[in-house]
Amino acid sequence: MIGFLGQLLTYVVPFLLVLTVVVTIHELGHFLTARAFRVKIDRFAIGFGRAIFQRTDKHGVEWRVGWLPLGGYVKFAGDLDETGVPDRAGLEELRKRIVATEGQGAERAYMYFKPIWQRALIVAGGPFANFALAMAIFTLIFSVVGEPQSPARVMDVSAGSPAAQAGFEKNDVITHVNGRAIEDSSEVIRAVVLSSNTPVNFTVERGQAIVSIVATPVRTMVDDPVGGRVSMGRIGLALGSLPNEVRRVRYSPVAAVGKGVEEIGDILGTTFKYIGRIFTGRENGDQFSGPLGIARASGAITNAAVAVNPDPAVATLNLLLTLTHFAAILSVGIGFLNLLPIPVLDGGHLMFYAYEAIAKRPLDARIQAAGYRVGLAMLACLMLFATWNDLQKLNLFKFLGGLVA
Repeated sequence: MIGFLGQLLTYVVPFLLVLTVVVTIHELGHFLTARAFRVKIDRFAIGFGRAIFQRTDKHGVEWRVGWLPLGGYVKFAGDLDETGVPDRAGLEELRKRIVATEGQGAERAYMYFKPIWQRALIVAGGPFANFALAMAIFTLIFSVVGEPQSPARVMDVSAGSPAAQAGFEKNDVITHVNGRAIEDSSEVIRAVVLSSNTPVNFTVERGQAIVSIVATPVRTMVDDPVGGRVSMGRIGLALGSLPNEVRRVRYSPVAAVGKGVEEIGDILGTTFKYIGRIFTGRENGDQFSGPLGIARASGAITNAAVAVNPDPAVATLNLLLTLTHFAAILSVGIGFLNLLPIPVLDGGHLMFYAYEAIAKRPLDARIQAAGYRVGLAMLACLMLFATWNDLQKLNLFKFLGGLVA
C-alpha cells in the first residue's frame, strides 16, 4: 500500500498538476480572447465529472472545477452542436430564438454572429496561449537560471560503429551538424536520434584542424530514459566534456525571449521532422507517447530532481524547476496538436472558418458532423497507438505472455 501511494505521488500527481496548468492556460486563451470581443460565455470548466467547485460571476459565467482533472473547456452561449460551427439553417434558427427571448440585436453578443476573423482569433487563442506560456517559462529560465552548455567532445568511439567507420577520433569536438552551429552536446544527440539511415554531415575540430565527416546513424533499440525500450538513430559516439568546459549561460531578458523562440522552434521542428519520417517509413513511431508515457516522464523527472540533492529545500527547488520546464515542453505539444486541421480540434474549426470565408457561407451541418466523427476516430486511433507504445515500453505484453506460458 505504501509503495502504491509512493508511485501515485511520484507519477500521477506531478502529471496532473502540470496537465491542469497547461490546460487551464489553453482554455483561458479562448476565454480571454472571447471576452475581448464581448462574446457571451456560459461556462469555464477545468476537469470533468461532478463539480467540486462551482460559482457564477456577475457576467453570468459559471466557473466550474470537475473532480477529474484531465481537460477543460469553455462553453459559449448558444452552442448548437458538437462541431461548434452551425450551418446557415442552424444560425437562422439560433438568431430567431435569441431575438424572441432577448430582443433584437442581442444575437451580436453570441460568438456565431461575430465576424469570421474574430471567431478565428477566439479559436486560435487557446493554442497561442500555450505557446505564450512556453515562451514565458523559457524566457524566465534562460534569464534567471541560465542554460548549461558544454562542447560536444568525443570521449569514446565504439569499435566498428558508423562513427568509427566515418573517421571520428577521441577528443574530436563537434562544432556543426548539417551546417548548424552546436552550442551543447544535446543538440548533436537530438540530430542523430532522428536521422536513422540518413547521412549526417559533421564539422569537427581536431586539434588545430577542421575536419568534415559524414556518418549515417543506424536504428538501434536503446533503453528509454523513462523506462522501456525505443528505437532511435545511433552512430556509436560517447559525448562528454572536460570539467573546465562546462558553463552556465544566463541571457538578458531580450536575448532570453529570442532563445525562447528558438527553443519552441526546435521543439516544433523536431516534431515535424519525426512525423515526416513516420509518413515516409523511416521511423516506426514508437517514440509517440500518450497519457501513460507523459505520466511516466513526469515521474522520471520527479525522481531525477530529487536525486540531484536529497536536501528537502534544494530538492523542492529542483523539482519545481524541472516540472516547470516540462510544462513548457508539454504546452508547446498541446498547442501544436490543437492546431492540426482535424475536426473536433481547434485547427478543425479554423478549417471550417476558412471554408466559410471563401464560400461566403458555413459548411453544411451534415458534412461538419461527419467530419467531427472522422476527426474523433482519428484522435481515438492516435491515442490507442500512443497507449500501445506506452504499454509495450512497460513490457506489459511480455509479462502477460509469461503468465500464459
